Order: sequence, then structure tokens, then C-alpha cells
Amino acid sequence: MRLSNLADYAVVTMSAAARHCGGGKTSASELAGETGIPAPTVQKVVSKLTAAGLLRSSRGAGGGLQLARPAAAISLADIVEAVEGPIALTSCVDATRSDCALEGTCRVQPHWPIVNNALRGALADVSLVQLAQKREMA
Repeated sequence: MRLSNLADYAVVTMSAAARHCGGGKTSASELAGETGIPAPTVQKVVSKLTAAGLLRSSRGAGGGLQLARPAAAISLADIVEAVEGPIALTSCVDATRSDCALEGTCRVQPHWPIVNNALRGALADVSLVQLAQKREMA
């Protein structure tokens, strides 16, 4: 499993935004400069994160971007789902889809929700606070 580039950029962008905590506001252009992500991509990511309620945007003098809730209350799962939608390893986990040739005869299908929940739980256990901390490269 691999995250899309956009999901990766969302995590990087949110981590940078979290470093402006304490009510500090920032801008998309500032986040682009700090992260090295192209400004149009940061704008796209910020739009998705704002729509998901993870970032708050205000216009005018004193405006800017800030976390919509404390960094400790935002998880890696929240960020990934804001960009990718619900976390699902296979399409058969989604009850609205029925595009599997093995549907109805697959003995593994009932187990995918367990795997999915475990994956989401692992991502939910990583907070934005952890992601924003500076760590040495291994």
C-alpha cells in the first residue's frame, strides 16, 4: 500500500501548519516555501484540508490559515481521509461498490473490514503533534 503524492503532501503541509500552533496563522505560500511543495499543489491540498475541517482559513488583515482544532486532536488517519476518502484496502470493503468478480463466493471478503479497521486504527494512533516534531533522519 502506498499513499498518493497528494496525501503525502497533505501530511507534510499539515505538519508545517502545526508548527505554527499557538494560534499562529500562516499562508499557503509560506507553507509552500517551508515544505518545498509547489504553491499550486499546496493550494489544492489546503482546499481539501479546509473542506474536511482540519484547517481554518480567514481572509483580510490578520487572516491566514490555522489548524481548525488542536494538533493532538488531528490524526494521520484524518489527514489521509481528507485527501483520499475513507481508508479501504480493497473495493469490496465499500458496500456501495460491487465490481468484484468473486463477490458472493469470496471467503476473504468478510475479513477485509477487520484488516481495514486495524490499518485505520494504526493511522489514527499517530497524532499531528508527533508528525510535527523534528526528528533526525535515519
